[in-house]
Amino acid sequence: MRHFSYMFSSMPRLSCFLRQTKSTARLYSSNNHVFHIPVMHKEVLTIFDPQDGQKFLDMTFGAGGHTRKLLSSSNNATIYTLDRDPFAYDLAIKLASVTTNGNIFPLLGKFSDLPELMSDTEVDNFFDGILIDCGCSSMQYDMKERGFSLSKDGPLDMRMDQDRLANQPSAKDILAHIDEDSLARVLKIYGEEKQAKKIARAIVEARYLFTSLNTTHELAQLVESACGFSSRTDKLQRSSHVATKTFQALRILVNDELNELDFAVRFAHRALKIGGKLITITFHSLEDRIVKNHLHDLDYSTDSEQKYKNYARHLDPLDVQVLMERQWLAINKHVLTPTDEEINENPRSRSAKLRAAIKLR
Repeated sequence: MRHFSYMFSSMPRLSCFLRQTKSTARLYSSNNHVFHIPVMHKEVLTIFDPQDGQKFLDMTFGAGGHTRKLLSSSNNATIYTLDRDPFAYDLAIKLASVTTNGNIFPLLGKFSDLPELMSDTEVDNFFDGILIDCGCSSMQYDMKERGFSLSKDGPLDMRMDQDRLANQPSAKDILAHIDEDSLARVLKIYGEEKQAKKIARAIVEARYLFTSLNTTHELAQLVESACGFSSRTDKLQRSSHVATKTFQALRILVNDELNELDFAVRFAHRALKIGGKLITITFHSLEDRIVKNHLHDLDYSTDSEQKYKNYARHLDPLDVQVLMERQWLAINKHVLTPTDEEINENPRSRSAKLRAAIKLR
């Protein structure tokens, strides 16, 4: 699968981002107990079957739910925790400071920063298990200051990194500068939005009516007016706001999520031991497609990509053997989804899909 990206070299840097309130921090870390329900944690523990002294990489620490479950299920485990969100990174540092049953090494950065962040460690064939829990965390949706949720009025930001990266544009910056055709393509591909052209035109035309779109509610209301206040249902037949796909597309673009996920799966193959396990939890079809293609060995992004195949190129038997050998062995025949009991306890888990595989070579 091929992805595209947009570069915004002249975006203004936001001077000051709204900081999280102390009440929010207490909500997610009171006496070091996180009020967060990790998605499909029972399935994750069953598949990993953690043993004493094993090494794990939680590539999306968030509020630390999965890391805590791994720590409580084994003795003397070593867990590297990665998150690009400084708030989540602070939570990981606090957890590491009070953990007695194992070792936690917090890392701050994106998936693509991992080779640099772990430069002092022999990364190749290092981990027994790697977990990738995609998308936004619950605490990011719950903080209106972050601008991820269309149900909470806040600044139109959507940057998972907050102010950590100096030149990263926010959703507001992008909507103030992107041209109509590019925006329509973003909405169509990243949001799978059928009315992408109509919404893109409304957003661009809005620039001539007022200075800019500043808040999540302003964007949601504009999309509603462009689409005629139509009611929608998602793929699971749930009631869905008409602007949901627009928000998804912008969030993916702002954070370059699909390219980062593609890198994450590649890195996982490099970093896992032979026989090590990779678990991914995705929440929409674009993420799941990337993971599925990798785990089913359908990733042809190099010379073997069919679109650019070279009929004149000769492959010797060894080259053919390398191309045909499988890198992953699927643990489950079909994708796993949350149980009805979990969905009742945690409605946000409804669209989750879990895939797991063992590294073969």
